[in-house]
Amino acid sequence: MDIIESLMKLQLTRQEATIYAILVNEGPMTGYEVSKVSGISRSNTYSALAGLVEKGAAYITEGTSTRYIPVSAGELCDNRILEIQKIKNYLVNNLKLRSDDPEGYITIKGEKHILNKMRNILRNAKERAYISVSHKILHEINDELVSAVERKLKLVIITNPPFEFPGAIIYLTDKQQDQIRLIADSSVVLTGDIEDRVHSTCLYSKKKNLVDLFKESIKNEIKLIELSRR
Repeated sequence: MDIIESLMKLQLTRQEATIYAILVNEGPMTGYEVSKVSGISRSNTYSALAGLVEKGAAYITEGTSTRYIPVSAGELCDNRILEIQKIKNYLVNNLKLRSDDPEGYITIKGEKHILNKMRNILRNAKERAYISVSHKILHEINDELVSAVERKLKLVIITNPPFEFPGAIIYLTDKQQDQIRLIADSSVVLTGDIEDRVHSTCLYSKKKNLVDLFKESIKNEIKLIELSRR
């Protein structure tokens, strides 16, 4: 992900993102100056600048000539987060799932979506979480692990060395780099492989038989690790 792609995730078009980055780097500029620096036609430049102003990414200062001033990246992101939080509250209150306990077994594809599911499982955990995964993947969900420890969850991690995480119970072993097993509150399980961004696949379920099966599997793995230490 680069700067332009990141800005586009904040609902800016590519031209708006490009011009916003120029304003941040160059400081307040007229539309003519932006067009000259960016190489974007003057009509498209003024259209993009108007878009930035409308979306709260730039301000206008009046003087002998109209200049455009960028809002700081931090403020721009904070404003978007507030907007998304309002949207979240509205949708949560007005779009209700028929059931919080989906039947069957759900397939989750793609590294991004699998990591997001791992993060959500850890955020919603109330008492305990057991996770068996490579430390490379653990670094991707570090914030959620920190939060789990701060909330006094019992956090048990099986991973490959070197890895340390104060507040968690750690078992070090030779882990396959792409294998995932995560159980939270003895109620949900996520298991599968992260191969690459596109072809990674995991199974998610609240089925008691599957949860119990993987609980036993993780317990056995821990026993083997403890035996190997003797």
